[in-house]
Amino acid sequence: MLKHVIHKWERKLSRVDTNRMLLPFEWGLEFLDRDLRQSDSDAGSARDTLFRFNDSVLADSDSFFSAAPIREYSFDGHWVSFASSVQSPYPENNTAYGRYFPVAKRGDSGRRAAQDEVELAQGRAVIVLPQWNADVDGHVGLCRWLNHDGIAAVRLSLPYHHSRMPSGLKRADYLVSPNVGRTLQACRQAVLDVRGMVDWLIERGYRRIGITGTSIGSCIAFLAMIHDARLKAGAYNHVSSYFGDVVWEGISTAHVRRGLESALTREEVRRAWLAISPNAYIRRFAGDGRAGLFISARYDLSFPPELSQLLFEECDRHGVRYDLRRVPWGHYTMGKTPFKYYDGYMIVSYLRKRI
Repeated sequence: MLKHVIHKWERKLSRVDTNRMLLPFEWGLEFLDRDLRQSDSDAGSARDTLFRFNDSVLADSDSFFSAAPIREYSFDGHWVSFASSVQSPYPENNTAYGRYFPVAKRGDSGRRAAQDEVELAQGRAVIVLPQWNADVDGHVGLCRWLNHDGIAAVRLSLPYHHSRMPSGLKRADYLVSPNVGRTLQACRQAVLDVRGMVDWLIERGYRRIGITGTSIGSCIAFLAMIHDARLKAGAYNHVSSYFGDVVWEGISTAHVRRGLESALTREEVRRAWLAISPNAYIRRFAGDGRAGLFISARYDLSFPPELSQLLFEECDRHGVRYDLRRVPWGHYTMGKTPFKYYDGYMIVSYLRKRI
């Protein structure tokens, strides 16, 4: 009965967005790293080029997900921004933005503020990655909850969101779309933006840095954690195994699937986006020792539980240690009262103990 109720509620909530764009399928080879692709032009070779590209990334993902350190930041006391390491064809998208939430300074019986914010936070900070199409205030409550527990936070805007949205768009449809190459580039850009934000936090004196992400933010957080040893712990809110499978099966991305299935099968979509899939990198966590919390919703129609199970099985196969919380609600309903409060409690309490 609960499953039926939650599924009905999930479908209703998924229909609230009525402005999803039905974009055409595109190979998007021009968005791929030139050093990792070839200049094939016909449709058949474009497919092969995408597959070879993913194979090349998996063979040396450290190079793909790394870039020169960010040298210049702009900070007004609330927002930090910097030029993204990936320069897409859309100028608006090429600046990364993070909203900074320091731990509040405390007064001393009406006298001067007691300590520097970093000292109050004991050098602890968490990078927060919201879900796809979150509004500019999404997850601000989670950031403030972390502050209450003595942890600074930076809420990082994902590519094509908010100030990064190209003119003419109403949603962040370019982050996940039937343009296969652009989706690969956008997810790589998000990971590199996270690493740039880690650089900034370290410059400010933070040494114990964690990360949390929701939905696609969870995927980006996982990829960043794998490729940046400076991140000490991660809490992944909604987890899954293969990027392509989620897009193919999830109700949130049904419109993206309609574009993809005009040219690719489900198996080909998995292979085309393998480089941005958590399951492709699980073995790298074997013996790593860093902490990770997986949160999976039993009645999730966007990140189906059977796809999440593939992630857990891969972790078990490689002897990767992790903490798992299976919760009795769905993807959209996790953002509703009272579920969002329990979800926030799990994330904050986990990170508080591990960074």
